[in-house]
Amino acid sequence: MKVLAAMSGGVDSAVAAARAVDAGHDVVGVHLALSRMPGTLRTGSRGCCTIEDSMDARRICDKLGIPFYVWDFSERFKQDVVDDFIGEYAAGRTPNPCMRCNEKIKFAALLEKALALGFDAVCTGHYARIVRDPDGRPELHRAADWAKDQSYVLGVLTEAQLEHAMFPLAETPTKAEVRAEAAERGFAIAKKADSHDICFIPDGDTRGWLEERIDLQEGPIKDTSGQVLGTHRGARAFTVGQRKGLAIGRPAPDGKPRFVLEIHPKTNEVVVGPKEMLAVEEILGIRQSWAGRPVPEAQAFLQAHARGEAPEASEAFEVMAQVRAHADPVPATARLREAEVDGRTAVQLVVRLRGPLRGVAPGQTLVIYQGTRVLGQATIHRAYSLDRPDVVPAP
Repeated sequence: MKVLAAMSGGVDSAVAAARAVDAGHDVVGVHLALSRMPGTLRTGSRGCCTIEDSMDARRICDKLGIPFYVWDFSERFKQDVVDDFIGEYAAGRTPNPCMRCNEKIKFAALLEKALALGFDAVCTGHYARIVRDPDGRPELHRAADWAKDQSYVLGVLTEAQLEHAMFPLAETPTKAEVRAEAAERGFAIAKKADSHDICFIPDGDTRGWLEERIDLQEGPIKDTSGQVLGTHRGARAFTVGQRKGLAIGRPAPDGKPRFVLEIHPKTNEVVVGPKEMLAVEEILGIRQSWAGRPVPEAQAFLQAHARGEAPEASEAFEVMAQVRAHADPVPATARLREAEVDGRTAVQLVVRLRGPLRGVAPGQTLVIYQGTRVLGQATIHRAYSLDRPDVVPAP
């Protein structure tokens, strides 16, 4: 196959590209330039896709004897990832930019260009597996090394995208083995630190970065009964689970600290309550997608919805729900329903958890599994404790 290897400059993508070459594929390496800021360099393990990283990627391709290119995706990255990040926070949601980058850049813009140029697949260093079902259709599954599993951040991929994705590290037992293999191949980056934090906020100060870009206005801080407890400097600068910076001035009746439970950007309100109410049991998701063929219960509902004949809700199906990349999944039941979302009728994913999750915020990504298989994902629209007096559970 003709394979385009996405080269981040890190050890995972380097070994993935090397394995694709070993497998006999016709491989071309490409590094994505996501910023037009000259001289941008990595600081320790913060940030990624820097000039330093592109140089590392070029050296790997030279060693492998494959062509290397740098593609400028900076404008697309700004629109689809950075501007989306700002817009989501401005709407009172907490987005995951890595999910958006995988969805919009690596497996949309990059894959579209690769296919247009005659490539058969895009190869990346993600830890995840593609498994064929009995009909030969692709499914996304967890990697062999659950500690490094990245199926969560790939949960946005569709069946069509999985058809052209290649993950050579899928069956690798540990990251240590990848580093050892890189050293054996003579890659100078074998001990290079993994990147973390948001790549376009390399100093890690997300709040400070946002405050420079979002219009903040004072508004009320309320408890779950609607009582005004104080004022804030701007609801959009808060996130669910936050404790610091509330400056309410007087303690709760029980003397315990309060935490942000919800943010209402339309009314510029911040709702606070005790830590116990951060433990949510029900999550409502929107903009769902399916990583392969939907389960029968969901498929029947979606087909009826497309015909304008959707029932009140789909049959329930068992799932494991995960809301962060490295969080433990929680057993749950899921179903689809039609609901009013932002003034229009849309399909909503309703997930009732069998065990509570803390600090779940609108805008985060909910990924649902059955066993090791990723069924799909949805953007969290609302998450709440069923014990809250101001919440009505989904029917």
